[in-house]
Amino acid sequence: MSFNTSSQPHEVDECRGVLRVYSDGSIVRSSEPSFDVPVNDDGSVLWKDVVFDSAHDLRLRLYKPAAAAHNPASSTKLPVFYYIHGGGFCIGSRAWPNCHNYCFRLASELRAVIVAPDYRLAPENRLPAAIEDGFAAVKWLQNQATSDEPDEWLSDVADFGNVFISGDSAGGNIAHHLAIRLGKESPELGPLRVRGYVLLAPFFGGTVRTKSEAEGPKDAFLNLELIDRFWRLSIPIGESTDHPLVNPFGPSSSGLEEVALDPILVVAGGGDLLKDRAEHYARRLKDWGKKIEYAEFEGQQHGFFTIYPNSEPSYELMSIIRRFITENSS
Repeated sequence: MSFNTSSQPHEVDECRGVLRVYSDGSIVRSSEPSFDVPVNDDGSVLWKDVVFDSAHDLRLRLYKPAAAAHNPASSTKLPVFYYIHGGGFCIGSRAWPNCHNYCFRLASELRAVIVAPDYRLAPENRLPAAIEDGFAAVKWLQNQATSDEPDEWLSDVADFGNVFISGDSAGGNIAHHLAIRLGKESPELGPLRVRGYVLLAPFFGGTVRTKSEAEGPKDAFLNLELIDRFWRLSIPIGESTDHPLVNPFGPSSSGLEEVALDPILVVAGGGDLLKDRAEHYARRLKDWGKKIEYAEFEGQQHGFFTIYPNSEPSYELMSIIRRFITENSS
């Protein structure tokens, strides 16, 4: 007996073993992270999860140094530092151990309150869903700052006037769009005040290949095939990678010359296929008179700071972020 299997759905896209898309449109997500590393929770940093968008069942994870929690009466409150995870808009979570561990380090080494939000993922929720969720996560903090009954776990130690928004890869793209939307001094967030943005290997694209994309190694951690796959699954149906949410300088993107922005630190690995886009972004904004700092780490791959958190470049990056916060705090 023979069976006709032509109608059986087959896999058409796969991302790091945790997302599979099939020919019938069905999507299967693994509950396991693609980075299965031990969690380094030594008790020096306290953390908890909070729902920030009940309509979409979205949570964020809060971190604070335990020493600050033991002395809530201290007059010195801590800056708030958002860390928006990466994953090509398709995968990733605040709860993945590589992200969790990096937030422990950020809280400890920056002496800051860390806010790590999740956001809706593609292809179930294509852009701009993730960017809207990033904005909602910041508005949640504003609500905490203005509430008559704030979460004291947070409000006892957080300096709402010193907020920094960072994003890793796709999260860096989200951070860019928040910087544009909120503008200089983030007037719509009062009494919250964003002081600066940190774009860690931001995930930008475009229809014209850059040199680092075209010549980058095929075995790179984030290779060209995976870059294209992430965009194919995340951009609005029918659009190209020159869409304004993908390419800040695309043919239909809004001009940024006249947009007043808070300080931005842009970080790239010298071996990252996205390096040229990050460098071009920083150089162009700086040429327009924005307060931009660009830090490139020779030979480093995409996401080196979370993949190899104990490396010398990762320590150097943490030092640069710490200085950026100090220089731009009130």
